[in-house]
Amino acid sequence: MNLEMTHNNNIIEVKNLVKKFDDFIANDNLSFEVKKGEIFGFLGANGAGKTTAIKILCGISYPTSGEIKIDGLDVYKDREKIKKRIGYMSQKFSLYDDLTIIENIRFYAGIYGMSRLEIKKRSVELLERLNLTHAKDRLISDIPLGWKQKLAFSVAVFHNPAIVFLDEPTGGVDPVTRRQFWELIYESALKGITVFVTTHYMDEAEYCDRVSIMVDGRIEALDTPELLKEKYNSIDINEVFLKLARVS
Repeated sequence: MNLEMTHNNNIIEVKNLVKKFDDFIANDNLSFEVKKGEIFGFLGANGAGKTTAIKILCGISYPTSGEIKIDGLDVYKDREKIKKRIGYMSQKFSLYDDLTIIENIRFYAGIYGMSRLEIKKRSVELLERLNLTHAKDRLISDIPLGWKQKLAFSVAVFHNPAIVFLDEPTGGVDPVTRRQFWELIYESALKGITVFVTTHYMDEAEYCDRVSIMVDGRIEALDTPELLKEKYNSIDINEVFLKLARVS
Protein backbone atom coordinates (compact mmCIF):
# COMPACT_ATOMS: atom_id res chain seq x y z
CA MET A 1 0.00 0.00 0.00
CA ASN A 2 1.38 3.39 -0.99
CA LEU A 3 -0.93 6.01 0.45
CA GLU A 4 1.14 9.15 0.51
CA MET A 5 1.02 11.13 3.75
CA THR A 6 0.72 14.48 1.98
CA HIS A 7 -0.80 16.26 4.96
CA ASN A 8 0.98 15.73 8.28
CA ASN A 9 -2.08 17.08 10.09
CA ASN A 10 -4.25 14.16 8.96
CA ILE A 11 -4.75 11.39 11.50
CA ILE A 12 -7.12 9.37 9.30
CA GLU A 13 -6.59 8.98 5.56
CA VAL A 14 -8.97 6.89 3.47
CA LYS A 15 -8.64 6.39 -0.28
CA ASN A 16 -11.07 4.37 -2.39
CA LEU A 17 -12.37 2.20 0.48
CA VAL A 18 -14.66 -0.57 -0.73
CA LYS A 19 -16.32 -3.21 1.45
CA LYS A 20 -18.44 -5.93 -0.12
CA PHE A 21 -20.51 -8.71 1.42
CA ASP A 22 -21.01 -11.11 -1.49
CA ASP A 23 -22.87 -8.97 -4.07
CA PHE A 24 -23.81 -6.23 -1.58
CA ILE A 25 -21.58 -3.13 -1.50
CA ALA A 26 -21.68 -1.68 2.03
CA ASN A 27 -18.97 0.95 1.42
CA ASP A 28 -18.76 2.22 -2.15
CA ASN A 29 -15.40 3.84 -2.92
CA LEU A 30 -15.08 6.11 0.15
CA SER A 31 -12.31 8.73 0.20
CA PHE A 32 -11.86 11.26 3.01
CA GLU A 33 -9.40 12.63 5.58
CA VAL A 34 -9.76 13.55 9.25
CA LYS A 35 -7.49 16.09 10.91
CA LYS A 36 -5.82 15.69 14.30
CA GLY A 37 -8.01 17.05 17.10
CA GLU A 38 -11.07 17.31 14.87
CA ILE A 39 -14.63 16.33 15.78
CA PHE A 40 -15.66 14.52 12.62
CA GLY A 41 -19.28 13.51 12.11
CA PHE A 42 -19.99 10.42 10.01
CA LEU A 43 -23.68 10.79 9.29
CA GLY A 44 -26.26 8.69 7.51
CA ALA A 45 -29.48 6.77 7.92
CA ASN A 46 -29.52 3.27 9.38
CA GLY A 47 -28.00 0.90 6.83
CA ALA A 48 -25.98 3.60 5.09
CA GLY A 49 -22.69 1.80 5.83
CA LYS A 50 -21.43 3.80 8.82
CA THR A 51 -20.79 0.91 11.21
CA THR A 52 -19.12 -1.16 8.50
CA ALA A 53 -16.66 1.66 7.81
CA ILE A 54 -15.94 2.31 11.48
CA LYS A 55 -15.09 -1.36 12.07
CA ILE A 56 -12.55 -1.18 9.26
CA LEU A 57 -11.01 2.02 10.65
CA CYS A 58 -10.74 0.40 14.09
CA GLY A 59 -8.93 -2.65 12.68
CA ILE A 60 -11.82 -4.97 13.54
CA SER A 61 -12.72 -5.77 9.93
CA TYR A 62 -10.74 -5.89 6.68
CA PRO A 63 -11.73 -3.75 3.69
CA THR A 64 -12.32 -5.45 0.36
CA SER A 65 -10.03 -2.87 -1.23
CA GLY A 66 -8.67 0.63 -0.71
CA GLU A 67 -5.87 2.39 1.15
CA ILE A 68 -6.44 3.36 4.80
CA LYS A 69 -4.03 4.87 7.32
CA ILE A 70 -4.83 5.51 10.98
CA ASP A 71 -2.30 7.75 12.76
CA GLY A 72 0.22 6.78 10.08
CA LEU A 73 -0.46 3.04 10.46
CA ASP A 74 -1.71 0.76 7.70
CA VAL A 75 -5.00 -1.07 8.45
CA TYR A 76 -3.76 -4.15 6.60
CA LYS A 77 -0.39 -4.50 8.34
CA ASP A 78 -0.71 -2.69 11.67
CA ARG A 79 -4.10 -3.67 13.07
CA GLU A 80 -2.84 -4.51 16.57
CA LYS A 81 -0.84 -1.28 16.80
CA ILE A 82 -3.90 0.68 15.68
CA LYS A 83 -6.06 -0.89 18.40
CA LYS A 84 -3.66 0.41 21.07
CA ARG A 85 -3.94 3.99 19.79
CA ILE A 86 -7.70 4.22 19.65
CA GLY A 87 -10.71 4.20 21.94
CA TYR A 88 -14.08 2.76 20.94
CA MET A 89 -17.63 3.08 22.17
CA SER A 90 -20.77 1.69 20.58
CA GLN A 91 -24.48 2.26 21.09
CA LYS A 92 -24.48 -0.66 23.53
CA PHE A 93 -22.06 1.29 25.73
CA SER A 94 -19.36 -1.40 25.80
CA LEU A 95 -19.70 -1.99 29.55
CA TYR A 96 -20.21 -5.29 31.39
CA ASP A 97 -23.52 -5.27 33.28
CA ASP A 98 -22.39 -7.93 35.77
CA LEU A 99 -19.34 -5.91 36.85
CA THR A 100 -19.32 -2.86 39.11
CA ILE A 101 -18.36 0.63 37.96
CA ILE A 102 -14.84 0.36 39.37
CA GLU A 103 -14.39 -3.17 38.04
CA ASN A 104 -15.28 -1.99 34.52
CA ILE A 105 -12.78 0.84 34.76
CA ARG A 106 -10.00 -1.47 35.95
CA PHE A 107 -10.85 -4.14 33.38
CA TYR A 108 -10.66 -1.82 30.38
CA ALA A 109 -7.62 0.02 31.69
CA GLY A 110 -5.86 -3.34 31.97
CA ILE A 111 -6.76 -4.17 28.37
CA TYR A 112 -5.27 -0.86 27.29
CA GLY A 113 -2.01 -1.84 29.01
CA MET A 114 -2.01 0.77 31.78
CA SER A 115 0.02 0.07 34.93
CA ARG A 116 -1.71 -0.77 38.23
CA LEU A 117 -0.41 2.39 39.85
CA GLU A 118 -1.69 4.55 37.00
CA ILE A 119 -5.04 2.77 36.98
CA LYS A 120 -5.48 3.32 40.72
CA LYS A 121 -4.62 7.03 40.54
CA ARG A 122 -6.66 7.82 37.46
CA SER A 123 -9.66 5.75 38.61
CA VAL A 124 -10.01 7.98 41.67
CA GLU A 125 -9.79 11.08 39.47
CA LEU A 126 -12.36 9.75 37.00
CA LEU A 127 -14.88 8.79 39.68
CA GLU A 128 -14.58 12.23 41.26
CA ARG A 129 -14.98 13.99 37.91
CA LEU A 130 -18.14 12.01 37.09
CA ASN A 131 -19.47 12.34 40.67
CA LEU A 132 -19.63 8.55 40.93
CA THR A 133 -17.29 7.92 43.87
CA HIS A 134 -20.26 7.03 46.08
CA ALA A 135 -21.48 4.49 43.51
CA LYS A 136 -18.21 2.84 42.48
CA ASP A 137 -19.27 -0.58 43.83
CA ARG A 138 -22.68 -0.61 42.14
CA LEU A 139 -23.29 -3.02 39.27
CA ILE A 140 -23.59 -1.45 35.82
CA SER A 141 -26.98 -3.13 35.44
CA ASP A 142 -28.24 -1.12 38.44
CA ILE A 143 -27.23 2.40 37.35
CA PRO A 144 -29.18 4.91 35.18
CA LEU A 145 -28.66 5.01 31.42
CA GLY A 146 -27.12 8.48 31.55
CA TRP A 147 -24.46 7.30 34.01
CA LYS A 148 -23.68 4.29 31.82
CA GLN A 149 -23.23 6.47 28.79
CA LYS A 150 -20.87 8.96 30.44
CA LEU A 151 -18.90 6.15 32.07
CA ALA A 152 -18.57 4.21 28.80
CA PHE A 153 -17.21 7.27 27.04
CA SER A 154 -14.81 8.05 29.88
CA VAL A 155 -13.53 4.46 29.82
CA ALA A 156 -13.03 4.69 26.04
CA VAL A 157 -10.67 7.67 26.47
CA PHE A 158 -9.19 6.57 29.82
CA HIS A 159 -5.84 5.68 28.20
CA ASN A 160 -5.62 9.00 26.28
CA PRO A 161 -5.93 7.53 22.78
CA ALA A 162 -5.07 9.47 19.64
CA ILE A 163 -8.58 8.83 18.30
CA VAL A 164 -11.86 7.78 19.84
CA PHE A 165 -14.47 6.13 17.61
CA LEU A 166 -18.05 6.58 18.75
CA ASP A 167 -20.57 4.41 16.92
CA GLU A 168 -24.04 5.89 17.46
CA PRO A 169 -23.22 6.48 21.14
CA THR A 170 -26.33 8.52 21.94
CA GLY A 171 -28.95 6.13 20.61
CA GLY A 172 -31.96 5.75 22.88
CA VAL A 173 -31.18 8.55 25.35
CA ASP A 174 -33.04 11.79 26.00
CA PRO A 175 -31.98 15.16 24.50
CA VAL A 176 -30.62 16.53 27.80
CA THR A 177 -28.38 13.49 28.33
CA ARG A 178 -27.25 13.71 24.70
CA ARG A 179 -26.21 17.32 25.20
CA GLN A 180 -24.26 16.40 28.37
CA PHE A 181 -22.56 13.62 26.44
CA TRP A 182 -21.43 16.10 23.81
CA GLU A 183 -19.88 18.23 26.53
CA LEU A 184 -17.63 15.23 27.31
CA ILE A 185 -16.75 15.04 23.61
CA TYR A 186 -15.75 18.71 23.60
CA GLU A 187 -13.53 18.18 26.64
CA SER A 188 -11.70 15.32 24.93
CA ALA A 189 -11.24 17.28 21.71
CA LEU A 190 -9.73 20.16 23.68
CA LYS A 191 -7.19 17.69 25.07
CA GLY A 192 -6.17 16.83 21.50
CA ILE A 193 -8.12 13.59 21.04
CA THR A 194 -9.63 13.21 17.57
CA VAL A 195 -13.32 12.29 17.79
CA PHE A 196 -14.87 10.24 14.98
CA VAL A 197 -18.58 9.93 15.65
CA THR A 198 -21.26 8.10 13.67
CA THR A 199 -24.84 9.10 14.25
CA HIS A 200 -28.23 9.22 12.58
CA TYR A 201 -29.24 12.23 14.69
CA MET A 202 -28.82 15.07 12.22
CA ASP A 203 -28.94 17.75 14.92
CA GLU A 204 -25.68 16.35 16.35
CA ALA A 205 -23.97 17.35 13.11
CA GLU A 206 -24.17 20.96 14.26
CA TYR A 207 -21.70 20.13 17.05
CA CYS A 208 -19.03 18.75 14.66
CA ASP A 209 -16.16 20.58 12.99
CA ARG A 210 -16.91 18.79 9.72
CA VAL A 211 -19.43 16.18 8.68
CA SER A 212 -19.77 13.66 5.90
CA ILE A 213 -23.20 12.45 4.85
CA MET A 214 -23.53 8.88 3.61
CA VAL A 215 -26.34 7.70 1.39
CA ASP A 216 -26.51 4.08 0.23
CA GLY A 217 -22.86 3.33 1.01
CA ARG A 218 -21.44 6.47 -0.60
CA ILE A 219 -20.29 9.81 0.79
CA GLU A 220 -22.59 12.30 -0.91
CA ALA A 221 -21.32 15.43 0.88
CA LEU A 222 -18.47 16.45 3.18
CA ASP A 223 -17.81 19.90 4.66
CA THR A 224 -18.45 22.07 7.71
CA PRO A 225 -22.08 22.20 8.85
CA GLU A 226 -22.37 25.88 7.88
CA LEU A 227 -20.98 25.37 4.37
CA LEU A 228 -23.19 22.33 3.78
CA LYS A 229 -26.29 24.31 4.79
CA GLU A 230 -25.20 27.16 2.54
CA LYS A 231 -24.42 24.88 -0.43
CA TYR A 232 -27.76 23.06 -0.24
CA ASN A 233 -29.76 26.15 0.75
CA SER A 234 -31.03 24.47 3.91
CA ILE A 235 -31.93 25.65 7.40
CA ASP A 236 -30.30 22.65 9.10
CA ILE A 237 -28.34 19.46 8.38
CA ASN A 238 -31.49 17.37 8.48
CA GLU A 239 -32.81 19.31 5.48
CA VAL A 240 -29.45 18.84 3.72
CA PHE A 241 -29.68 15.11 4.32
CA LEU A 242 -33.26 14.86 3.04
CA LYS A 243 -32.28 16.66 -0.16
CA LEU A 244 -29.32 14.31 -0.69
CA ALA A 245 -31.41 11.22 0.07
CA ARG A 246 -34.08 12.27 -2.44
CA VAL A 247 -31.46 12.85 -5.14
CA SER A 248 -30.09 9.33 -4.69
